[in-house]
Amino acid sequence: MIERQITGIKKDSSGNIVSLCNPTEWWSPKSVNEILYDIEEYMYLYFVIVDGQKVEIKIITGLTKKYIRTDPDKTTKNNLEDLPAC
Repeated sequence: MIERQITGIKKDSSGNIVSLCNPTEWWSPKSVNEILYDIEEYMYLYFVIVDGQKVEIKIITGLTKKYIRTDPDKTTKNNLEDLPAC
């Protein structure tokens, strides 16, 4: 599976993450829906790197929809919400 690093996010006026990005990559930005599709179809693995740690972005199925996040761990630095704006 091809890997893609995420370095930033874009939010809508309500504060919801609508896209993820890596300005140094040709494929960036990608909408959350595109990333959901890419992960579900095993096309790409998306990840963030913080303090040298690579953390995979995963799909979580909620009550009404699917969303993406990093796994909970000892730091919030790799949380998607805490990434800089694109």
